[in-house]
Amino acid sequence: MTRYHPLLVTLHWVMAVMIIIALLAGNFVLDPLENSDPDKMFSFRAHMTIGVIVGLLVILRLITRLTTTKPPHADTGSPLLNLAGRAAHWGLYLLILVMVASGVGLSLSSGLADVVFFGSETPLPADFSAYPPRTVHGIASKLLGLLILAHVAGWAFHQFVKKDGLISRMWFGKRSA
Repeated sequence: MTRYHPLLVTLHWVMAVMIIIALLAGNFVLDPLENSDPDKMFSFRAHMTIGVIVGLLVILRLITRLTTTKPPHADTGSPLLNLAGRAAHWGLYLLILVMVASGVGLSLSSGLADVVFFGSETPLPADFSAYPPRTVHGIASKLLGLLILAHVAGWAFHQFVKKDGLISRMWFGKRSA
């Protein structure tokens, strides 16, 4: 087995794009906007929709990963780096789930879902930091961003130092040699 299942490959790349968009939108679009700004509602709707979709996709990805044949773990030549690579992948799953759960928790506890999706006339809170899930969401977003950077650094290590073509495992094609 040299490549991952095509559904895993598809989910990996679709989720990667969606997660990067959600992280960038959350940090650079939503955070700077005042809650009274009318543009914030569109941004919330997009951000929350992406978050829910990513939540569903990560569950599908986990099920697919656990039930399909996959290539052996990549060997860096270092037991510590091998362990770090496996831990980073499971950490990505965990942080994505924490992001989704804290986003849903924030939305429900603040009434945001009612305002954004169901037309409630209730004004948005002046500040979401009063809600504990907001703190979790903010911390998890920073950790997720750092772990994504580590994931990309791992790819670069394999691509440019090891030169082992590891990225081909996460692309389409014949699954066995």
